[in-house]
Amino acid sequence: MLAALTAAAGCLATVPAGAAPGQETGRGGSGLERCAGTGPVVCHFDVAPGTYDVAVTLGGTPAGSTSVAAETRRTLLAETVTAPGQRARRTFTVSVRTPEGEPTGPAGTPGLTLTFAGAAPAPAAVRVTPAPHARRILLVGDSTVCDQPGEPYSGWGQQLPQYLKRGAVVANYGDSGESSASYLESPALFPAVQPLVRRGDLVLVQLAHNDKQTGAAAYRANLTALVDGVRARGGRPALVTPVVRRWFNADATLNNDTALLVNGLGVNHPAEIRALSAELGTPLVDLTALTRKRVEELGPEASKALYLTAEKRDNTHTSVRGATEYARLVLDALREQRLIPERLVR
Repeated sequence: MLAALTAAAGCLATVPAGAAPGQETGRGGSGLERCAGTGPVVCHFDVAPGTYDVAVTLGGTPAGSTSVAAETRRTLLAETVTAPGQRARRTFTVSVRTPEGEPTGPAGTPGLTLTFAGAAPAPAAVRVTPAPHARRILLVGDSTVCDQPGEPYSGWGQQLPQYLKRGAVVANYGDSGESSASYLESPALFPAVQPLVRRGDLVLVQLAHNDKQTGAAAYRANLTALVDGVRARGGRPALVTPVVRRWFNADATLNNDTALLVNGLGVNHPAEIRALSAELGTPLVDLTALTRKRVEELGPEASKALYLTAEKRDNTHTSVRGATEYARLVLDALREQRLIPERLVR
């Protein structure tokens, strides 16, 4: 029988044999919190906003299959299988912030919440320790990037952490409904995010889906202001072209306007981003090209699984599967350009 897991920040706590679900199982440092349940097991750590290393041990007497998520449905560890009697140790780094999800969303629960889920969750131990010097990847984006609060939605930034090892952390400041202009103007967005940028931080910027009536000159000016704002803090900006919308032509290729983000004024957002990247000397992740290739490869029927076509008749927002695949495309592009060290990639 799977037992509950209890741990305090900075303290290792294990699950004794026979402990009842939801029961406190040990004593550690200050801030001891209770973890409850068996499927999933949810554990809360009373820690301040910041960056933390997490080490987990998975497995037990029966076979297990465990995934780990944090805060607002951020995937930290893909489902990991352990054989009977096997133990597996995994480490990762997590960002704790307020609000814990979208910057304009609800504050959420103070501290750090970890959720051990999967077909047969089998957490055996966990340790949380401060990691103030972790390498950070900050995300500036819209609803296709953000930490979506509810199923079946997922932004690709929500799935990116599972591909990173301890020492690298994703801080997702994507926010639903934002354009390049509104992200600059809202006090909760770039004016709040820019001061958080530290020297050396990688900042990925993907804004286009909501720039439906933004002219080319204004769009380029907005993105330039974001890039300049990151550089002013010593950060390393990279421009990301938007994920495609799933709109097919009769010949099973994507529509040149709606799908490929040409707005009502005729502004081709991906083309503008590519040109601006070259002009500003800013690294480019051409996610439009990468996601177009993937969607057209799958075709009109199979590509539905990447989006919320069946669930919501939504061909813009991604499912967990789509967000996970697109996060991998982003990661591979960062690796190819050596924007993230290979040693930090899972």
